[in-house]
Amino acid sequence: KGYDAQDGILVCQPGGGLFTEKEYANFIFRFEFKLPPGANNGVGIRTPAEGGDPAYIGMEIQILDDGHPKYDWIKPYQAHGSIYGVVPAKRGVLKPAGEWNTEEIVAQGSKIKVTVNGTVVVDADIAGIKETVDGRPHPGLHNEKGHIGFLGHGDRVEFRNIRIKPLP
Repeated sequence: KGYDAQDGILVCQPGGGLFTEKEYANFIFRFEFKLPPGANNGVGIRTPAEGGDPAYIGMEIQILDDGHPKYDWIKPYQAHGSIYGVVPAKRGVLKPAGEWNTEEIVAQGSKIKVTVNGTVVVDADIAGIKETVDGRPHPGLHNEKGHIGFLGHGDRVEFRNIRIKPLP
């Protein structure tokens, strides 16, 4: 619900969650995305099929036009590419709103790496994380596997060239 394919592009408008049928443990997830000004979305990884908010029952990699003035208030762990509430991302690598960006998320055991437009913004080993930077419980942080999905937050966001490569 809330997702359409239009001329080879997956469009979230406004959309909820759209998840893979299969579960993945270790993988490379690559895609391109285009944000309108001020847009918000996310990628759920290692997320169970049911049970609540993917940012907590799995992990959410933030997709956000974090340079937009309406987000001047956000915490570092809410910036684009962050493991939401857990690991802040390096900022300043997004292209201007309306342009295509590339993203790659690599999950290999407890290591999560996020690369945006060729720049590594998160390179974390979550194995030792017991307390999160947002101070909230994230019971799914150490899930060994789960679904991958787009997490619509009410804005139109476009995706293309979506690829998942399972890793051993």
